[in-house]
Amino acid sequence: MTPEEYCRQKSAYTGSNLYYSTLFTHNEAKQALIALHALKCELNEINKNGTSVDIARTKLNWWREEIERLYNSNPTHPVSRALSHPIHQFNLRQDHFREMIAGAEMNLNYDSYPSFTELSFYCYRTAGVVELLIAGVLGYKNPKTEKYASDLGHALALTSIVRNVRKHAIRGYIYIPLDELEEFNVSPEELQNGHTEKKMRNLFAFQINRAQEYYQQALASLPEEDRGNQQSSLIRAALYQKLLDEIERDSYRVLEHRIFLTPIRKLWIAWKTSRNEQRRYPQQRD
Repeated sequence: MTPEEYCRQKSAYTGSNLYYSTLFTHNEAKQALIALHALKCELNEINKNGTSVDIARTKLNWWREEIERLYNSNPTHPVSRALSHPIHQFNLRQDHFREMIAGAEMNLNYDSYPSFTELSFYCYRTAGVVELLIAGVLGYKNPKTEKYASDLGHALALTSIVRNVRKHAIRGYIYIPLDELEEFNVSPEELQNGHTEKKMRNLFAFQINRAQEYYQQALASLPEEDRGNQQSSLIRAALYQKLLDEIERDSYRVLEHRIFLTPIRKLWIAWKTSRNEQRRYPQQRD
């Protein structure tokens, strides 16, 4: 199995949001995006399946060393080997990879966040820096595109938090700020239940509204000159925004079952978003 095949199985399997968001991306950029998401998957998996904190820290420290090896041209892991060409081709910053590892380590140090101020830092490290790397792969000229990428990362992270709130709570992680739980009179233990009371719907509606605001901020921050190149991330944003719409349409019952989009609907959203972007900015297409 080649490093590229390993990464594709890890993060861009058929039916995944990444699979659909890269359908219309040229091959070199697509391979880089898949490798970046594969690294994110590797880091996310470290603290799952009952791994002890000490073992998880050891694995994260190994990845810190592996990133050093990557930038010294001697990577050993399939994911970092798949990244060995993209980091130079797209001038990807090493400190962003270090931030990704630090974000994964936050799951070892914190199981909840007192307010959105602290949660925002977690969102930046676990998703914002990934979107900054993705923006670099897709290409941009205007530095304001970095604001777009950071805001999009926050939006995507907040979407995941709402969608997976019960799964996270069962594993002992509360990513909804504790002061907001208190404001809506919801206890952390109630997030483990498979029943959605009115107060929880109000809480989830508040969370979704904030995520939507971040999507709107991101899109408003994206300079016109760079929009055409950022098509893949725009498709991903459209997919996750539609997921939020589905959660709202389902009366916020994320504690009762998993909300998802069908493959054919994902394909339609990806194709429609790509078509609209090509019509608006045909001259920006690489």
